[in-house]
Amino acid sequence: MRPSRGCKRRATECFQFLLLFICVLSNHMKSRRVIVLLIYVRSTELVAFISTMPSAADVVRAMDEISDTVCSVVDSAELCRHTHPDREYVEEANKASLRINEYLHYLNTDHSLYDAVKKAEREGNSLTEEAQRAAHNLRVDFEKGGIHLCEEKLDRVNQLNIEIAQLCRQFGENIINDPGYVDVFPTSRIPKQLRHLCKPIYQSSSRESTALSKSGYHMKERGFRISTEPSALSSVLQCTADEEVRRMAYIKGNSVPHGNLHVLDRLIAARHELARITGYRTYADFVVKQNMASSPKVVASFLLEMSEIVKDKADEEFEAIWRVKREKCSPTAHLEPWDEAYYTALMKSSAFNLDSSVVASYFPLPQCIEGLKILVKSLFGAKCCNIPMAPGESWHPDVLKMSLHHPEEGDLGILYLDLYSREGKYPGCAHFAIKGGRRISDNEYQLPVVALVCNFSGSPNSSIARLNHWEVETLFHEFGHALHSLLSRTDYQHFSGTRVVLDLAETPSNLFEYYACDFRVLKTFAKHYSTGEMIPEKLVESMQAARKMFAATELQRQIFYASIDQTLFGEEAASPRDTSLVVADLKRQFTSWKHVEGTHWQARFSHLLNYGAGYYSYLYAKCFAATIWKKVCQDDPLSSATGTALRTNFLRHGGAKEASVLLNDLVGGGILKKRDGGIVPDIASLCEEMNVVCDVKLTEGKICGLLDQSKLLSASIHPSIRDVGSPP
Repeated sequence: MRPSRGCKRRATECFQFLLLFICVLSNHMKSRRVIVLLIYVRSTELVAFISTMPSAADVVRAMDEISDTVCSVVDSAELCRHTHPDREYVEEANKASLRINEYLHYLNTDHSLYDAVKKAEREGNSLTEEAQRAAHNLRVDFEKGGIHLCEEKLDRVNQLNIEIAQLCRQFGENIINDPGYVDVFPTSRIPKQLRHLCKPIYQSSSRESTALSKSGYHMKERGFRISTEPSALSSVLQCTADEEVRRMAYIKGNSVPHGNLHVLDRLIAARHELARITGYRTYADFVVKQNMASSPKVVASFLLEMSEIVKDKADEEFEAIWRVKREKCSPTAHLEPWDEAYYTALMKSSAFNLDSSVVASYFPLPQCIEGLKILVKSLFGAKCCNIPMAPGESWHPDVLKMSLHHPEEGDLGILYLDLYSREGKYPGCAHFAIKGGRRISDNEYQLPVVALVCNFSGSPNSSIARLNHWEVETLFHEFGHALHSLLSRTDYQHFSGTRVVLDLAETPSNLFEYYACDFRVLKTFAKHYSTGEMIPEKLVESMQAARKMFAATELQRQIFYASIDQTLFGEEAASPRDTSLVVADLKRQFTSWKHVEGTHWQARFSHLLNYGAGYYSYLYAKCFAATIWKKVCQDDPLSSATGTALRTNFLRHGGAKEASVLLNDLVGGGILKKRDGGIVPDIASLCEEMNVVCDVKLTEGKICGLLDQSKLLSASIHPSIRDVGSPP
């Protein structure tokens, strides 16, 4: 049913506001208004054109252009609200993020657009393979938006979508606004290498003399206030010998923001209701149906299979950590969740003679950026060239702008780098697609534009960050996303770069983490910040060995994260569930670590927003990347032949081909297998890499038994169950 004219007029006013935001970085209101007018007029023209039922190819092309117009607002707003230092800009971006959803819901309820897309899908024989996929995906998207429902249900779907967007925004804002902190006295309890993260504070000394107190003079004891935002918390847990400081930081960091517990409850309920109204059993079904996995049952069997395979080695690692703590402290010492990062770092350092500050000395951030440029040149024959920004284009002085240029193909895309941490900025690391690539005509291509956002801190006594090896891996991970966007050449922006099925999206980023660990790559750019000495091969070998030392524990943690995500958005319990108890029970089921009562780590598990019911994708990607590295890249990771294979068979296609076809084309088989109507990764390469046995195959009966047991456990969660801890 068509919306009323009043609804359409309200949506029009909304869209005018949103389009204004596209030019929010411009200092000239006149130029903003011109661009607003042009974009709005073009969008209106396209909607009217599609309503006339043109050819199938023209429908798909016009729908993609509408999507491109809307995405230019959505993606610009997302980048701005996560990175801009000016609160006024952030507020405008927040308004844009909410109001664009209202306009999207207007478009998603336009039956003339839906009818045209259905007609285009029926006439698929006249379309290219990519256009056929686009028509099919557009029709599915319309129906997931409820357009095929009665008016009452459709209105409720629209309300839920707006509510979900608001809840996601609130969840993210709470994480930024309430990072938590701990106060530590005296200052000697904080290692010197962490003091640049601290704020000095003072308190009246308990040792002050009565005479001094009576005379009006008070001794002040100096201490430090440490934020427990994720990166700072990680540093404290890894580097602080004082167990009480680690305990305080862990508990605080895993207990904020408390307000997100209620937000998460509402988000779970809203998503579940949305799924049921639109014809899905659960929100997990709603998300997974279009992915390679195809059903939560396939995901659950994959997670349980991985858990069984990694369990013995993870238990061995747990016992080894506990043994070291008993040796360092006392024979009766208990191993606590806040001990993991500290003792694993200690054990790696001892086993491989590693000093984190020495490792970081070879990775000053400017050199790491040069490393990305060298990588692109070696693999793809392209250059990353620094280019100046126009007045008002940059949102912060730290931001760099680069063009990716190929000598034969010309410019391939634009990349912004915003890599340093600052107050009020999105606290994690992420890739933002600002504009997708698409073919405008036979001779013209709209270039992709992306931003790579990280939060690296300046080193002590230097404004230039020197990265630890984990941060180098993170930089290469996000650059893998950026290359996926920049190197794709799809006809439609709907499939540009990372716009693929969710359980394929993390594969390129995981693959490029391998490049951050290979000496043949590192020796091209990793040089000592002071002497210019190339990183020693023996040091890299030690780093590689240390990286694998607790690989089973880390993989087990990722399985746990994915199980939380699947459970929270899976079957609805008979009565509302306490998410903290769910997390506690799953921790007991999937790990050896105990839970700290009163903590609720899920309150800042931000992947529940954009990756809701899809976090398992990281594990799929880990398996796929291990196979690709072994079969395609390992022999000669920097060769042009390797780069050609990656680009031609995988990266350039974005989501324009079936994910399984892309993977098989790249590797030639042995990378995935079918299960219960879906697809799971072949885990042999990852198991070989981790030195775990993967020929202990679970029979169908055992998998089903484990699945039934898992359902029973999830349904019977109660306060008396001993929980196993929330990781930092």
